[in-house]
Amino acid sequence: MKTIDATDKKILTELQRDGRQSIAELADKVNLSQSPCWRRVRQLEQQGVVQSYGARLDRNRMGFGVTGFVHLQLEGHSPEITNAFEREVVALQQVVACHNLSGKYDYMLEVIAADLEEFSNLLRNQIRSIPGVKEISTSFSLKEVKRTDVVPVL
Repeated sequence: MKTIDATDKKILTELQRDGRQSIAELADKVNLSQSPCWRRVRQLEQQGVVQSYGARLDRNRMGFGVTGFVHLQLEGHSPEITNAFEREVVALQQVVACHNLSGKYDYMLEVIAADLEEFSNLLRNQIRSIPGVKEISTSFSLKEVKRTDVVPVL
């Protein structure tokens, strides 16, 4: 993989700020001509540094007023149990993040729902019924203080 230099960092910062800008606009902002800028962007994409482009939606305006964090402990840590669990979780659209943890719990899920009733149904009927789930602890977000997908470009 090519080393990320200062120009690449400028490109990455700008793409995170606005992924819809044209190559001409981007090139102007990072002081390159269009062709070298396009080649650098393409190379960053091919290397997997830039994984995708998309729109960030407001959860509340999309009807998801509840955010819950579900900590789960599995019955075991065999590849069969963990792989099966991860496959099931990936398939649940309202699970917007899943992290494998160290410590008491094995996984933490970030789950969105329209309301507490929907969250409860999702937890009882889908998450709790995933094979291998031993223990669940849930907490709810009272207020989102910070949310970002922006990776610091240092």
